Amino acid sequence: MNTPQSKIQNDTKLLDAYSNAVIDVVDTVGPAVVQIYVDKKSNDAAFGGQGMGSGFLVTPDGFVLTNNHVVESAKDIQVMVTSGQTYNGTLVGTDPATDLALVRMLGQDLPFAQLGDSDQLKVGQLVIAIGNPYGFQNTVSTGVVSALGRAMRSTSGKMIENIIQSDVSLNPGNSGGPLVDSRGKVIGINTAMIQIAQGISLSISSNIATWVISELISFGHVRRGVLGITAATTSIPVQIQKIFKLQSPAVVEIMSVQKGSPAHKSNLQKGDLLFEVNGKKISGVDQLTKAISQKPAGTTFAITFLRNFRLHSVSITSN
Repeated sequence: MNTPQSKIQNDTKLLDAYSNAVIDVVDTVGPAVVQIYVDKKSNDAAFGGQGMGSGFLVTPDGFVLTNNHVVESAKDIQVMVTSGQTYNGTLVGTDPATDLALVRMLGQDLPFAQLGDSDQLKVGQLVIAIGNPYGFQNTVSTGVVSALGRAMRSTSGKMIENIIQSDVSLNPGNSGGPLVDSRGKVIGINTAMIQIAQGISLSISSNIATWVISELISFGHVRRGVLGITAATTSIPVQIQKIFKLQSPAVVEIMSVQKGSPAHKSNLQKGDLLFEVNGKKISGVDQLTKAISQKPAGTTFAITFLRNFRLHSVSITSN
């Protein structure tokens, strides 16, 4: 029988376990989080000025991931690490379509954070946001994943897919900082907080970031084809999965189709469930994005999808 005293002890143990998990994550990832100072260029001096945000090292030799809007229009970038040392930063490349950017600072054996697999996230999972806003090093806030597969419009006007929504409170200047799971792996890059929605925070998934980093390091920009759809990862009933012998309980649902786009010309429609591209199974928006965007415009894709409980196949040539 649980006594009031034993209940207090159990609650204390749970609280200690939670606290220790957060402390371990901060100790592991915190040293990789940096503050970014930016002098912005402008044709009109009145619209110039300075900006700042957070970022984090993703390699020991000085590659820093941050948000595109943090370094947009930068003429000078300074990166300050947790020791207080400041480095000159060089812009490697930006991707406004995902609000991500990569900055290089010259260094060796620097502490860096490891990117995890955002496809493994579950709603309700503990997440920790770490930032370096306004010189307040390792500002930490915690919460849970409240939704997956969200979409938001980037500064370029394009939809960013597979956004992670959490209730983590983001402080001003936390843009570009990491969203971390309890194992110390970065599973998101904090990009926005919707003030009018009582602190809903949005983060770019780590799997998209991994691909963007590779493109920016290799080419200085992100190569991508376009089908002209917005989509979200969605689950399907077990019966449907068995009937059509699908390997995953999740598929990609088309949320909208742009008029005149390759998808529109190929008669793809809102509500279609995509699960295969060029013979390869896909179970999420990240996989679809990689399959399409990693190929240059003009590439033809064979897409298999479900509509009204029937299988269909179509060939689409991307823009």
